[in-house]
Amino acid sequence: MSTKDYLTGNIPRRKFLELSLKGGAALVAVPSLMSLMSCKGTPPAESVVHIEKDLLDKTIQKALENGGEFADVYLEHRISREILLEENKFKSGVFGISQGAGVRVLSGDKTGFAYTDEVTEDKLLSAAQVASYVAAGSKTIPPVNVESEDRPSYITIQIPLEQVADQKRLDVMNRANQAALDYDEKIKMVSVSYYDEVRGRTLANSEGLYLSDELPLMFFIVQTLGVGNNTRHMGRERLSKHMGFEMFDQYPPEDVARTAARESVAMLESEDCPAGMMDVVMQNGWGGVLVHEAVGHPLEADNIAKEIGAFTGKLGQKVASDVFTMVDDGSLPNMRGTTDFDDEGTQMKRNVLIKEGVLEKYMTDILSSKQIQMERTGNGRRQTFRHIPIPRMTNTFIENGSDKPEDILSSTKQGLYVQSLSGGSVNPTTGVFNFTCREAYLIENGKKTVPVKGATLIGNCIDIISNVDAVGNDLGFGPGICGKGGQTCEVSAGQPTVRIRSINVGGSRSRS
Repeated sequence: MSTKDYLTGNIPRRKFLELSLKGGAALVAVPSLMSLMSCKGTPPAESVVHIEKDLLDKTIQKALENGGEFADVYLEHRISREILLEENKFKSGVFGISQGAGVRVLSGDKTGFAYTDEVTEDKLLSAAQVASYVAAGSKTIPPVNVESEDRPSYITIQIPLEQVADQKRLDVMNRANQAALDYDEKIKMVSVSYYDEVRGRTLANSEGLYLSDELPLMFFIVQTLGVGNNTRHMGRERLSKHMGFEMFDQYPPEDVARTAARESVAMLESEDCPAGMMDVVMQNGWGGVLVHEAVGHPLEADNIAKEIGAFTGKLGQKVASDVFTMVDDGSLPNMRGTTDFDDEGTQMKRNVLIKEGVLEKYMTDILSSKQIQMERTGNGRRQTFRHIPIPRMTNTFIENGSDKPEDILSSTKQGLYVQSLSGGSVNPTTGVFNFTCREAYLIENGKKTVPVKGATLIGNCIDIISNVDAVGNDLGFGPGICGKGGQTCEVSAGQPTVRIRSINVGGSRSRS
């Protein structure tokens, strides 16, 4: 990515805003400042790469000239802004612009890929030629000339990001900062991170597909440091949607800040978590990252095609309890993991992966769907035009059940109540995972009691989902960044309140 990055050196907010609104001139006069380049009244930047269909046809034909059964061209233009407020001061800002194209050829199980940062005829044809080498000598499936296709959109925009004045961006950050500080005197430090981007995509392939769209994305993070009782705790809350600046009308920045601050203060009373096998109740929302990692990644079809992973060969078999249904749905309106179509042009849709305990489907991209002879599910995703698409999750969640959250808790005599998870990982081959609990409480006689620190969840994916015995009716989601194969992508993970019987909980003291 071609990026301009300037640090403000703790410049006061008023001076920061004044100089940033001067645009490019400020970059020369004061190189320690960033230019956000979005003064009110500035014409909207064009984010969709426009290219003649004849050139796309020519590029695809070039990619298949040595053989191959499929070829595609992916063009991308991205404009982004990132601002950090910390300790009541604007610390840094980044304005980024990137543009380029990737050309891919599939021949059997082989993938040829090349990309260019310059979208010109010469560069596109050169990339196509490089990608074509992988298919040398193989049979060619003749390409179909591309034609535009209309698709439904799952993303609505009321206030386009390119029309938002910089003052409004800084205002929402200040509002969050102040709300966190006002929550409790124990909040000693606040960090507010703001990110937005507009990503334009154009896709064309040898099947005749031609699509373009524009995706706005916002990501807002508040972290708060609570200090007291001779300890400290960093709370965090995140908000992210594919939508315009109206996100802050629907989800006020003050609410985000107070949620983070509440966690910071509550966990100052925490005690060491006991270790051992426990029943675990997980609160609705971001706890869904557990099934994202422990179950979702092993269900991605590139691992299945290699015949590795905990769910290989289990299609149609019982793999979880009767109350467990898991879904990946990239068509949920405006969610962080939602797009109109995936990065290969496959329409986003609702995919039921596990239904009432039975494995029904894997998540595929074009290559893996061919390898395992399964439908394309709309999970072919890539980080940028410099990356090949691979099977990735979108919005992945446990479906609503019939239990009331309060009944799940009250019927749990003893155990651990997990309110939010932090980092986690899974081995997709074995299905073994571990997660750190950022906020957790003991359950005693059906009630949430003492906050505990140092709790980790350890287990095997199939054992865990087989031990789910209660699922609430309060489905919620949290935003995340998913890493795989050297790429990252935006996702949502979700679940209702659920209870899992007998998880191995790692802690810092033995159970009494």
